[in-house]
Amino acid sequence: MEKEQLYKGKVSFINYEKGFATIDYLNGAKQKTVNFKINSEAAGKKPHQFRLGDAVSFLLKLSDRGDKMTATNVKYLHNTAINLLVQKAAIENRFSGYLKKVEDKYFVKEWETYISFPLQLSPWEVPPVETAENEAISFRLTNLEKPNAIMAELFSHNFISAYRLALQFFEKEKVVDAIVSKITPHSIYLGLFNEKIQAKLPAAEFSGEIKIGDTLQVIITHLTSTKIAVKKADT
Repeated sequence: MEKEQLYKGKVSFINYEKGFATIDYLNGAKQKTVNFKINSEAAGKKPHQFRLGDAVSFLLKLSDRGDKMTATNVKYLHNTAINLLVQKAAIENRFSGYLKKVEDKYFVKEWETYISFPLQLSPWEVPPVETAENEAISFRLTNLEKPNAIMAELFSHNFISAYRLALQFFEKEKVVDAIVSKITPHSIYLGLFNEKIQAKLPAAEFSGEIKIGDTLQVIITHLTSTKIAVKKADT
């Protein structure tokens, strides 16, 4: 059986709304292009957020309609532009770009490379309004140690009032009243500040009967824009 030819190329265009991308590649001495679906098995078994400039390997097959060739088994190899951004972030992690919304997800497109990164929003952050799309913004890159999982975080956040209040309680180590919202064999789930912020405690810490709706007193031991940890207050 003849082995399928493996090609290599670079992603030159992506349409996240329609779910396809274009690869530029050489076939002999001829420059060619081929499309592939970014949200299908054709994009490989492991999930990858394809971006402009991605070097990829792929196979060719006839499209389902039989009128053109399409790329299949597309596998990410590397992205030189992203590597350079990561190097720059190690020195000064501040970039400029603009917001784009694809369905219900936000992305940030970096000005110089046009590479898009998923926007990392806090659970306690008000999402950008639609009018903010295509407006210039400043952002940092997160998850730099995982090139396939790099995300963008805005420098300016619009946190809900409950989070700002939680910060005050955290800094002053003040006791917070928390409402039990869910109970599992391993965890007690809590709602803080009118249940706008969710936290949990190990169920093993409670020897007595706890039921949904009970009020427990806790102290916030860790609080960032994405995570919160609490402990039982000494009573």
